[in-house]
Order: sequence, then C-alpha cells, then structure tokens
Amino acid sequence: MFSDLSDKLTDILKKLKGQGTISKDDLRVALKEVKFALLEADVNYKVVKSFIKELEEDLDGKELEKSLTPGQIIIEAVHKRLTDLLGGEATQLVIKTRPFIIMLIGLQGSGKTTTAAKLARFLKSKGRQPMLVACDIYRPAAIKQIQVLGKSIDIPVFSQEEKPEKIAENAVKYASQNGRDIIILDTAGRLQIDSELMDELKKIKTKVSPNEILFVADAMIGQEAVNVAKTFNDEIGITGSIFTKMDGDARGGAALSIMKITSKPIKFAGIGEKINDFEPFYPDRVASRILGMGDVLSLIEKVRENEDEKEAKELERKLKKQQFTFDDFLSQLKKIQKMGSLAKLLKMIPGLNKIKIDDEESFEKELKHIEAIILSMTKKERQNYKILNASRKRRIAKGSGTKVSDINKLIKQFIEMSKMMKGMNKTKAMSMMKNMGIMNKGGF
Repeated sequence: MFSDLSDKLTDILKKLKGQGTISKDDLRVALKEVKFALLEADVNYKVVKSFIKELEEDLDGKELEKSLTPGQIIIEAVHKRLTDLLGGEATQLVIKTRPFIIMLIGLQGSGKTTTAAKLARFLKSKGRQPMLVACDIYRPAAIKQIQVLGKSIDIPVFSQEEKPEKIAENAVKYASQNGRDIIILDTAGRLQIDSELMDELKKIKTKVSPNEILFVADAMIGQEAVNVAKTFNDEIGITGSIFTKMDGDARGGAALSIMKITSKPIKFAGIGEKINDFEPFYPDRVASRILGMGDVLSLIEKVRENEDEKEAKELERKLKKQQFTFDDFLSQLKKIQKMGSLAKLLKMIPGLNKIKIDDEESFEKELKHIEAIILSMTKKERQNYKILNASRKRRIAKGSGTKVSDINKLIKQFIEMSKMMKGMNKTKAMSMMKNMGIMNKGGF
C-alpha cells in the first residue's frame, strides 16, 4: 500500500532536498505536485485541500532561502502533517474490564471473519485469552469458516442457533465462566448498507455494550470505504477502524482519508493473507514508509516476534565457532518466511527500501527448492558441507528433483550467508540478497 504515493512524494522531496536554496516559487510548485500526488492516490479532495493549507501554514514564515537544509525542513513538515492525517499518536486497545468485548462491523466481503481471527491471534500473542463469537448466521459457511480459523490458531469459537444479539449475550456469560478475558464478535455484513443490517447491529450493541466497535474496511475499494465508514459511525458509533488488504492497494487514499472524515483512529492493519500478517497501526511509522524513510522500529518488532532468545544465543555461539550448519541455514530462511513478505521487510530498512523485488513468487519457489535439497541430505552432510563430493551431490540432486549445479549454487550461498551473518552491514546485506536471488529473477 502507498507505493504509488510513496514513489511520487519521494521524487518531489528528493528534488527539493538536492537544491541549495528554495524560493517561494519552488515551494509553491512543490506543494502543487504534492497536492496532485495525493489526489491521484485517491485521497478525499476536502482532506487534500485541508492538508495543503495546513502545510503552507507550517512553512509560512520559515526562511527557506537562508536555511542550510531547506529540503529537510519541508520533509519534516510533510512527515508531521502526514502523521497527523493518519491519526497522530498510535491508539492501542485499553483493556480494563473482563471480559473485554470487541465488535467488528462492516460490509460483506471486507474481511471481517479473517480479521477477527487475526486480531484474536495477535491478542493471544500478547498473553490474552481471546474467544471468537460467530454472530454471522446468514452468510453460507460463515460459522464453519470462523471455526476452521479458530482451530488453526487454537482459539475457541462460540456459536449457537440463536439470534445474533442472543448469541452475543450468551457468549459474554460463557466467557465470564470460562476465563476468557476478550470476546471478538464477528457480525454479519451486507453487500450494501440497509436498515435491517443497522437494526441488527444496534440490537447487539444494546445487549452487550461492547468496549470497542471497530469498522473493518477493505482498502481495495478506496473512497467508498470512507463513505461506508462515515455511515456506520453516524448510525452505530465506531471507536476505530481496521484496514484489510493494505498490501493490495498501491494508492492508499482511503487510509489517508478515513481518520479525518470519521475522527476515529485506525487501530490495526491487515497486511497480507497469512494469519500473522496483521499489526497495530502506527501513524508516524506509516508516514515514514510513505516518505521512503523506512520503519526500523516495526522491523525490530517483527524480528523479536520470530526470534527465540535461547536460539539466538546458540546461533551466535555456532557462528563464532564456525559450526553453522545447513539445518541452521534452513531455519534462518524459514524465519524470513514467517516474518512476511520480503518486499515489505525491505521497505522498513532505510537505504534498502527502494529495492524492487521483481518476482517474489520465484523467491518463494527457490526457498522450497533449497528446503528439498537440504532435506535430501544425510545428517552428517547437513552438519559438514565439506564432505559433499560428486557422488553425494548426484544422490541429493536425484532425491530433491534438482541438478548438481543447483547443489553447487546452494553450497556457495550457504558459505556466503554464514560469512555475512558474522557481521552484516548494508553493502553486505545487499550482496547476500543478490546472491540468494532475492533482487533479481532466476533461481533454480
């Protein structure tokens, strides 16, 4: 998401940054370009107008012509205003009551059921005991879908053959009696807003008084998501939004508009299809990503999520003693996969965030080939690559459905990665990615 806008804004600000002096005319032209970039990204016109006016006010009176870093002053002003537009401070869930009730609402197809499961998994990872509640009794297979998702993340699902408001009421009682501290209500949607849907949601709200009512918005439908959010807010009263499919919309205008239109924060974002492709929404970090500054804090959090402290110390010990094996190599590659899309990870790293991954799917296939090769080795071969002679390589190639040249390439990659992991800097990281086929097409 935001890739189109990010490219345009980065180019505009890069030109300003490279200028020694910036006149009022230069600034006027730049702000006009920023305005068009926002409009092309499908940001609401009124929001754009307000944004540019506020930016002009921020920069008015600043002596850009005499400043040593005029471009940097403008970039800082744009970053601040983008952060404000996205909500300013990050708004987390403040869980004080037990059970804490979260009600998800939105149109059919916005991804409410999947989002309910993603939110439950996220809260469970923070030490909570969530429970999913199937309040959508109309959509075919909706209950089955949430039950399958709940089972995949080991979280109970409450369902009954009752009216939605009664299901919600009974779920609260059940949670209180069974030690579940968070309830997530997956409500029904419609293809469009109608009075029947609103009446049902109002009944659920009246019956259980949810602590949070979160509007689930499909980022792919653009400004329509903003219009729908406004209606839901006016009718039901939302406390915030969750954006789904944020990885699928290159423009991102809806996310930049919804906070301003509803005055309610974006609290979470779905950033991919996997169950762990879900994260809290940090306006300042998103603004940094849009302006090509990277997002190191989110990257560190992702690494911590997927890193076991004991494993990390053991890996460090092995690297120091040159005992890094193919098993360790495969383990590290799988951790990269668990962290999510490689393209998204690179966007978080300043200096690497403009690298284009031509074909991420081919990279995923290459990882599968690597796994097949390593699993075709004996335990001794995985622990000591130096014993891999010609006959052993032929056997491994046959067992993994690859070629001997692929085995040789993997050994070279393995040696390179073990060297790089001892002390990586940006240049080495880029070199390693090239060698592993991340930054160019190809592979096996």
